[in-house]
Amino acid sequence: MLKFYGYKKCDTCRKAERYLLQAGISYEFIDITENPPTAEELAVIVKCVNVSLSKLFNTSGVQYRELKIKAQLPALSGKEILTLLAGNGRLVKRPLITDGKRATVGFNAEKFADIWG
Repeated sequence: MLKFYGYKKCDTCRKAERYLLQAGISYEFIDITENPPTAEELAVIVKCVNVSLSKLFNTSGVQYRELKIKAQLPALSGKEILTLLAGNGRLVKRPLITDGKRATVGFNAEKFADIWG
């Protein structure tokens, strides 16, 4: 079953949920702000999506700006980035969806159709 890490007040998450519901795809919703993915889960997701760790950040989020993450990123190791993301779900780009073998970060209808459709 898919794990859907999202936030109920997020418009992008709601669009992704609508897509999955209309496609008849079942998933387990996990509030990313209360239960963010672990560093290990995030490492697997990065490999599945084949993106850099920096692409997992919610760059438009308030906490990203308040914590000045953009300035910190060049000095952080991969392990430090994963620990930072796992410790604060508001820093993670959402929705983050995975079945352990495949994953998507954010919402794009075409990518959803390719991966989850």
